[in-house]
Amino acid sequence: VEALVRWVHPQRGFVFPDQFIPFAEQTGFIRALTLWVLEESIRVNSEWVAKGIHLKTSINLSTRDLLDQDLPNKIAAVLEKYQATPASFCLEITESAIMDDPVRAQQTLERLHGMGFDLSIDDFGTGYSSLAYLKRLPVDELKIDKSFVLKMEQDADDTKIVRSTIDLGHNMGLRVVAEGIENAAVLHLLAELGCDQGQGYFMSKPMPAEQMETWLAN
Repeated sequence: VEALVRWVHPQRGFVFPDQFIPFAEQTGFIRALTLWVLEESIRVNSEWVAKGIHLKTSINLSTRDLLDQDLPNKIAAVLEKYQATPASFCLEITESAIMDDPVRAQQTLERLHGMGFDLSIDDFGTGYSSLAYLKRLPVDELKIDKSFVLKMEQDADDTKIVRSTIDLGHNMGLRVVAEGIENAAVLHLLAELGCDQGQGYFMSKPMPAEQMETWLAN
């Protein structure tokens, strides 16, 4: 599962992330928002574990988060609060976030990986990262951006990009996840190409955490 933040405003109604996340990043408030999402995700995951539900939860980190050298300590404090283990979580970062300050980003990522977190490159294929740099990062997973996945059963070029990315990830010893699966045809095509995992509306649209148990049971 992936932790996604949604804002239901008392006057404005449902506010989509692309309407408030960029502003949060520009103002620096993203660090406070990330810590809130981390704590909620860790709290919910620990409640699931207590009920015998074992799911790895993916959580997104922004550029500003990666540049916060104290981030690993902050996360460690939340893990201790809920008696949770890093192995239950995968932290996602984008290519652009890494490339903004590669040295500091790598330092933060190596500390997080050393704590036991899985690390994932999100939206892979949309940035400008150097493969020479990528091979040095302590990552476990590549997530293929949904722009290549959404219509791949109709677009041979998209399918070629997805196949190449899966091969690249596997050759580097990484798990490969496809985003944006919206129908059975794409799911089956990804399975044929050897993709390890997938996510998208075909499986489920985003839902409040408290609805997950019923969804899983059904």
